[in-house]
Amino acid sequence: MSHFLNNQNWRYATKKFDAAKKISTEDLNTLKEAIRLSSSSFGLQPYKVIIVENPELRAKLQPACWGQSQIVDASHLIVFANQTNIGDREIDSYLKNVSETRSIPSESLAGYGDFMKSNITSLSEDAKNIWTSKQTYLALGNLLNAAAELKIDVTPMEGFVPAQVNEILGLDKLGLNASLMATLGYRHAEDATQHHKKVRKSNEELFITL
Repeated sequence: MSHFLNNQNWRYATKKFDAAKKISTEDLNTLKEAIRLSSSSFGLQPYKVIIVENPELRAKLQPACWGQSQIVDASHLIVFANQTNIGDREIDSYLKNVSETRSIPSESLAGYGDFMKSNITSLSEDAKNIWTSKQTYLALGNLLNAAAELKIDVTPMEGFVPAQVNEILGLDKLGLNASLMATLGYRHAEDATQHHKKVRKSNEELFITL
């Protein structure tokens, strides 16, 4: 556990990446698996994860991301895109996966499916989209922790215009919405932020025990 906490103290939101350093295929696959194994409500994983490697596409995205240099300098750019207006089709697809993965009859999952549908499909479209967007943050958490273990820097980013990112990547046509981003790579030696002391609330201020 001390190793985990050391990793958390090591990581920070990198402001300047070394554009010459790239993440290996092996490490990228490890990070992808960490994202894939992330928890989500009902296990639905109501999102897609877009890995943007194309330099020209990333250059197009940069203005929609407040001009931040991380978008083009980092080794990889990840866009977490939540599914919009999720419904019965996505739930049925998940139940089919459960049935096949666990070798159990689909009929035995009917009650669970009805329970999910009654709680999800009854929501308004806006409420559904907020809920699926929240799930992407759980996946981001796994990415942050796994990357810190590999000493790979990750910068979570909400500083972008979703509608513009959706248009550039064609996400709206896929029933997706850019929820958040993360840039991955290695900190530049000139990034002064890495030398700043980590600022967090004290235990006394943060925690309430009842």
